[in-house]
Amino acid sequence: MRITTGLYKGRQILMPEGIRPTQDKVRKALFDILGDIEGVSFLELFAGSGAVGFEAVSRGAKNLTLVELNRECLLVIEKNIEALKVKACDICPKEADDAIKALHKNKKRFDIIFLDPPYYKDMLKKTLQTLVDYDILAPSGLVIAQHFKKDNLPDALGDLALFRQAHYGDTQLSFYRKG
Repeated sequence: MRITTGLYKGRQILMPEGIRPTQDKVRKALFDILGDIEGVSFLELFAGSGAVGFEAVSRGAKNLTLVELNRECLLVIEKNIEALKVKACDICPKEADDAIKALHKNKKRFDIIFLDPPYYKDMLKKTLQTLVDYDILAPSGLVIAQHFKKDNLPDALGDLALFRQAHYGDTQLSFYRKG
């Protein structure tokens, strides 16, 4: 897998075995929708390889936090950070919900929160609810959930409102903002 655009365009990213990475076309479409992300703070929950987060840094995100619990994935993330020489990157080796609570306790805020939990595990709605309960989203920030196209997500959850969806094969991106 390679970074599609920006500072690290064409650079290869290592992938741990047994994960479902975000496809190049979905990553490219995601960042085309987001447009200019220069200077934003970016959080990737269920990071896997960190590919989406590294794409964000390649496109100008000022800092990146990657949340991942799986040991093999963490080792791959560390190798990717080293290979790309990413400087402003924090790794949080926790379950997503525990990481959200810890980030909230430390008063962290993010402009963009991306989450791509494992499909068919009923983790997405629970994690979105935790994001509502422990607000770590900047006032004008976005939450983007990648999920199976048949997953039915609410139009609103707490102060998060669904405002856009995009489909790519079996994958769907759902965009939420405060409002």
